[in-house]
Amino acid sequence: MKFCSNCGGLVEWRIPEGDALPRYICPSCHTIHYQNPKIVVGCIPEWEDRILLCRRAIEPRHGLWTVPSGFMENAETLVQGAARETLEEANARVEMGNLYAIYNIPHINQVHVLFRARLLDLDFSPGSESLDVRLFAETEIPWTELAFRVIHEPLRRYFEERQCGRLGFHMGTIEEIRG
Repeated sequence: MKFCSNCGGLVEWRIPEGDALPRYICPSCHTIHYQNPKIVVGCIPEWEDRILLCRRAIEPRHGLWTVPSGFMENAETLVQGAARETLEEANARVEMGNLYAIYNIPHINQVHVLFRARLLDLDFSPGSESLDVRLFAETEIPWTELAFRVIHEPLRRYFEERQCGRLGFHMGTIEEIRG
């Protein structure tokens, strides 16, 4: 960030008085520009023993599979955001279920929130951000073609827990892989 979005002045990178972390501060209008993690919302849409996955038509990870998810918008709830993303990416209508997982991804400043969801019907098709959308049974999941690490763990847990008849809530952190 170079310029203040409030007055257009040049900003400085320093610790504001009474704070502990450096922030962009405008010396002209004294606006402190806080930068916070982005929230990604999505769901695991279920139909009988299968789940709906979307094949990405956009970067990052074009051509790989994921659950319907995306960045939360202002003025919407977590549930509204997850339902909107499912409609946008898969033209699918869902009834949102319980919160299933929250994953922190600090190295890219994101928090992912996943819900369980029930497809209301089989009327789904690729949205503008998807090449394909398909229902997968556990044995059909394209594990090596999943787009993001943050999808692997909740999907594996989902299938393991479903076999036990108990789906719980999970929280975790995905660290940056180096090397």
